[in-house]
Amino acid sequence: MPKKKYFSQSIEEVLKAFKTKKEGLSDIEAKSRLKHHGLNKLPEEKMIPWFFLLVNQFKNSLVYILLGAALISFFLEDLIDMYVILAAVLVNVAVGFIQEYKAVKAMETLKKVITFYARVIRNGREKEIKAEELVPGDVVLLKAGDKVPADGRLIFSKNFEVNEASLTGESIPVKKITDQLKNDLVIAEQKNMVFMGTVVVTGVGEFVVTDTGVNTELGKIATLIRETSEERTPFQKKLDHFSRLLGYITIGVSFVIFLIGVIEGIGFTQIFITSVAIAISAIPEGLVIAVTAILAVGMQRILKQKALVKKLVAAETLGSTTVICVDKTGTLTEGDMRVSKLVTLNHDLSPAQHYASTPQIKESMELVLLFKIGVLSNDAVIQNPQDEFSKWKMIGNPTEKSLLSVGARLGFYREDLEKEEPCLDEIPFDSDKKYMLTLHQQKDKKVIYLKGAPEKVLEMSKRIQNGKAIKPMSLSLKKKFQNEFEEMSRTGLRTLAFGYQLVNSKAENLGNLKQLKELSDQFIFLGFVGIKDPLRKKTKETIELCKKAGINIVMITGDHKLTAQAIAKELGLKSKAENILEGKDLVKLTHKELVKRIRDISVYARVTPKDKLQIVDAWQEKGEVVAMTGDGVNDAPALKTADIGIALGSGSDVAKETSDMVILDDNFRTIVAAVREGRIIFNNIKKVILYLLSDSLSEMILITGAIIINAFFVKDFPLPLLASQILWINLIDDSFPSIALTFDPEEKEIMTEKPLGHNQNFFTKEMKILTLLISVVLGLGSLLLFLFLIRNGWELVRVQTIIFTFFAVSTLFYVFSIRSLRHSVFVEKFSSNRYLIYAVLTGFIMQLMAVYFSPLQKVFRTVALRFEDWVIIGIACVIIIVLIELTKHIFILRNKR
Repeated sequence: MPKKKYFSQSIEEVLKAFKTKKEGLSDIEAKSRLKHHGLNKLPEEKMIPWFFLLVNQFKNSLVYILLGAALISFFLEDLIDMYVILAAVLVNVAVGFIQEYKAVKAMETLKKVITFYARVIRNGREKEIKAEELVPGDVVLLKAGDKVPADGRLIFSKNFEVNEASLTGESIPVKKITDQLKNDLVIAEQKNMVFMGTVVVTGVGEFVVTDTGVNTELGKIATLIRETSEERTPFQKKLDHFSRLLGYITIGVSFVIFLIGVIEGIGFTQIFITSVAIAISAIPEGLVIAVTAILAVGMQRILKQKALVKKLVAAETLGSTTVICVDKTGTLTEGDMRVSKLVTLNHDLSPAQHYASTPQIKESMELVLLFKIGVLSNDAVIQNPQDEFSKWKMIGNPTEKSLLSVGARLGFYREDLEKEEPCLDEIPFDSDKKYMLTLHQQKDKKVIYLKGAPEKVLEMSKRIQNGKAIKPMSLSLKKKFQNEFEEMSRTGLRTLAFGYQLVNSKAENLGNLKQLKELSDQFIFLGFVGIKDPLRKKTKETIELCKKAGINIVMITGDHKLTAQAIAKELGLKSKAENILEGKDLVKLTHKELVKRIRDISVYARVTPKDKLQIVDAWQEKGEVVAMTGDGVNDAPALKTADIGIALGSGSDVAKETSDMVILDDNFRTIVAAVREGRIIFNNIKKVILYLLSDSLSEMILITGAIIINAFFVKDFPLPLLASQILWINLIDDSFPSIALTFDPEEKEIMTEKPLGHNQNFFTKEMKILTLLISVVLGLGSLLLFLFLIRNGWELVRVQTIIFTFFAVSTLFYVFSIRSLRHSVFVEKFSSNRYLIYAVLTGFIMQLMAVYFSPLQKVFRTVALRFEDWVIIGIACVIIIVLIELTKHIFILRNKR
């Protein structure tokens, strides 16, 4: 189909060009067009080829140092050390490649999870389909918060504005129209067109799809668009800085060791290669890659909990969350609303009890008008009304779905009502105004229908429907209804009131209706409904779990204060009057006043999306890490400001795009499960840091100590470890266990500890003490053992083999001890991380080969160990583990106080 300037064509011409109509395509025709045009997708950014990832592993300072050392060994004709160093290069490259490839694959998987949907008209009915299944000629419906899924020509618009910044760079919303425009207009001037990737700000609209996928305006420039590289998390930046600092210190110490060794007459080759080996083993070059892998794998585990973390920074921050501000509807509750009570001047009933008595209901003027408004002033859709009620599939706002459902079951069908009273205009519900207006054409007159918060509708009403008559709304009647809906609110029901007003028949839209101000308190009150939204199962228990975990739960709702109080009480949240703040009172507080009161408020009622931003700011000023949920276009600022912005899977496209995490099942328990996984991620990162640092520093202490003894106390004192042995220890101890720790499961008490706040150091006091303890005990202990055995006449090569094996084996075994700072190694289940068992066994077998396998004995200059040698190694290992466990026990006892 040739490209045309559809903005310069009339609606009829565009419909004709695409062989479609306002009732949309048939499913059969759409399927045929999908085969011809292909999926409505932009070219995906390809995954980095594995060989590029592999090559990138050679581009780091660690590999350069190793290759330099290998080259010098070659010139010095020390071929064995050269081969060992080259093997170390390959191992470091392999480990880095595995970790990074794992992270990249995890991120690729996550990118494919979010599916965007579009509301279309197919076979004459509204339905929801995947946006990628749109075809030219489809009729698509848009509302505020939607991301436009394809390019198209508008055929209907009402108060319709679109933000086209993603395409034009202009952030001011564009008012869209359906009129035919003149030729030769740039994209920014094509006001009757909508374009893929832009966002609906206000109003509703319908458009005919003209282009999909690569043929859209966005698709044309897709080759110029590149996703921004994944932002490095604050933690990664700190860790990177820490690694660099440690690297500089290590290189400095290694250089000093080299100089002292040369001065003291140690062979140049030996001291040079040893210094390089020390530098290589002590620089935690793989730490940042390991952390990235832990975060990426953690994101996959979170996905299994039905939560999609979109950024590494969010996976890191989740574990530190101290406050969760959560929307009540659909998150704490099921979001499956049912009208359970209906009150008018002459009726107080449950609609469910009257499904079989529709004729009697239709005899009541109040009930007829109330149900009519509930169905007509409504954007929800039943996709399959021909099926029985239990099989209905509905899309839209939960409150509106409940009204449409009860109306249809009582015989009030929107299609029939719209034929009788077509909608001319509407003012959508607004959380500030707290009401919605629609203008309808009746036979010889026009009527405004009102739907909104009971207190607002009562305030706007001066009269009341009494059967077929209308009478003044007295103060006593107003008080009666006020008490009635407050009583309903106390039982946890969401209440919604209805009214109407006849207007001048010349009025064409609500914006031009001059009488609107005068009519603002002249409506005729009909009554209100009570809507029940059951709590999700185990929500109360989940909130209790959060309390034990030191996480504050704050409930936010647009419901009445009394409804919010009833729900809060049922959930176990603080629900006294001083713990609840209404939106109207919130706006009266200064920022300082809110910050002062913030910890005492657990429930916010009748709040707007703007209020959410104030709440987030106040908590953050207290130093808290705040997670905030949201689903609407107006929630975007709060989601962006929060440390963790959480969008609901059923929410608007804008909310999903702005957020850091998407809850795919809208369940509060999923948020808490994601926080738990975040803590596991953070815990595993700490284990890897503790393990790698203690191992690296102990080797440095051992060699530095030997050099000092040689320089000041014992001339020609030999080195306890050779360069090749240090590199081998680095291979079997650092590589396999650190990868295995990535998969370490949850510890039982992970959700009973207080989270780390913004200002707390990830490298805790306990970690510092343990790192120092292990490094000093292992390093100095090995040095003293070496000195003792040498002084007692033991053969040098045998003693070096003992120290070599002790270092390798003790490090392999104490990894089990540092898996938990909360429990003794003797009560932990070893089988809970089978990868770690495999890693330790692999490392142990490799060490045995280095000691007993003849070709490797020549490489590492080892001899076969005797039984008594293993006894010494075993006793030394036990001492290390006992000291670690005693230190942990002190931590545990102190934390219990």
